[in-house]
Amino acid sequence: MDAAEYKVRLDIFEGPLDLLLYLIKKDEVDIHNISITRITAQYLQYIDTFRLLNIDLAAEFVLMAANLMYLKSRTLLPRQEQPPEEDAEEDDPRWELIRQLIEYKKFKDAAGFLSLKEAEQEGAFAFQPEKPDLPEEPVSLAEVSIFDLIRAFQNVLKRFEESHDLGDIVDDRYTVADKIEMLLYRFVPGEAARFDSLFETATTKAEVIVTFLAVLELMKMNQFVLRQKTLLGDIEIERRLHTAAHVEEGEEEESVAG
Repeated sequence: MDAAEYKVRLDIFEGPLDLLLYLIKKDEVDIHNISITRITAQYLQYIDTFRLLNIDLAAEFVLMAANLMYLKSRTLLPRQEQPPEEDAEEDDPRWELIRQLIEYKKFKDAAGFLSLKEAEQEGAFAFQPEKPDLPEEPVSLAEVSIFDLIRAFQNVLKRFEESHDLGDIVDDRYTVADKIEMLLYRFVPGEAARFDSLFETATTKAEVIVTFLAVLELMKMNQFVLRQKTLLGDIEIERRLHTAAHVEEGEEEESVAG
């Protein structure tokens, strides 16, 4: 399983509007004041990264990319050369996209609120027993969204390209399967480390990509979880505790079979 043959299939993408809202939040701008030029460039960077990683893209991601490029081209035209829009009430070509984002955010926020209330009700009981004296647990970190993870990977790749001479030809020594095995060996259950520390010993761009693909696969296998303390903050990778028994059982079976 090498990087070229490995096809990533993720079920955690929600859609292109989610990515646009994420980019707006990252830039800390108001939806009404988005820069089509900037957000188009950032969106296309994500699309390029998805393709670099051989991630299956839904058609709506490509359609949104085409729409953004069209809106960008319109903003560059003089007002007198703008194409006629029969249904447009405003001259600003961004308005239809802004309207979609506002409506989508309303429904997304409402769904999040209802999910939170559902979780609260699931933990409610008619009678609450006395709370036992237990040691205080550390505050759990928020799990990382796929867009945060891709952003972190982009930063790692950019730093790698700036510090390495990509003209040198180096044999690709690792496959995705190799890196999965190495990561499982490196982390004992419950151990955590900075996400970018996984790439410190990489010697080629291909190795950086293969390592990241291995992380995605281990997340899908429920072996690893990624968290961050603050929004858009540094990311930590941690091997899940509850996988220890399963892995030990598998190792036992292999040794018995051998």
